[in-house]
Amino acid sequence: MRKFKDNVLNGLLWFSAFLTVAVLVTIVGYIFYKGYRLINIDFIFGDYSPSGHDGGIWPMIVTTIYTIVISLLIATPIGILAAVYLQEYAKQGKLVRVIRFATESLTGIPSIIYGLFGAVFFVTTLKLGMSIISASLTLTIIVLPVIIRTTEEALKVVPRSYREGSLALGTTKLQTLYKVILPSAMPGILSGIILSIGRIVGESAAIFLTAGTVAALPESIFSSARTLTVHSYLVTQESGDIELAAAIGIVLIVVILVLNFATTFISKKLNKADY
Repeated sequence: MRKFKDNVLNGLLWFSAFLTVAVLVTIVGYIFYKGYRLINIDFIFGDYSPSGHDGGIWPMIVTTIYTIVISLLIATPIGILAAVYLQEYAKQGKLVRVIRFATESLTGIPSIIYGLFGAVFFVTTLKLGMSIISASLTLTIIVLPVIIRTTEEALKVVPRSYREGSLALGTTKLQTLYKVILPSAMPGILSGIILSIGRIVGESAAIFLTAGTVAALPESIFSSARTLTVHSYLVTQESGDIELAAAIGIVLIVVILVLNFATTFISKKLNKADY
């Protein structure tokens, strides 16, 4: 009976894994099937044309990269420092519980609420206008909980002996932190950054309300612009062109993969430099 239960459990695990992979392959395969015909140099590097397939998506690619880079440049140091404080320095008490509760609450807020906040605060109150910087600041708030929680969990799994051994050698707590603990936690921190990239790229409502829908190459971070996700949504809504939307989806997948590989490469280089 015990062996039978083990076999059933193993079967369920394998079935769940197969189902997950099958869903992923089906979605990505369908996107590639519907949109691969439009992928060419002119489509990727050309300027947008409202006429349809004659235009390119280069302005939207640049805008998407802008929002990713700016959001991560702001959110990553803040998120990592907040996680370090919560895990390494803060006395576990009421204040820490309040901070963690606030972080978890931010994770569950719908993105449209973030978009409304960004439109009111960054666009109107701070007078940044519908711009890339307004969208990036809004996205920073969205991804902060992800970076904080993943970094905190990564710090938790670093063996206590690492800390004790480093301190026993005469290093300060700060030196132990950035020479021993953070390098050891880098894979977990990297996971949070990669998840944040996916969240940033996938956002549409928040960007729609803060960056606008201008389909032109942005002159600066204070220009109104349109990301790939927003462009895909508008193309589907306005013209119902599923083939063009699928082609944009292919480019999105490639952009995410390139950024993920670049992040992993940089992390490995930093780890080698530390050791």
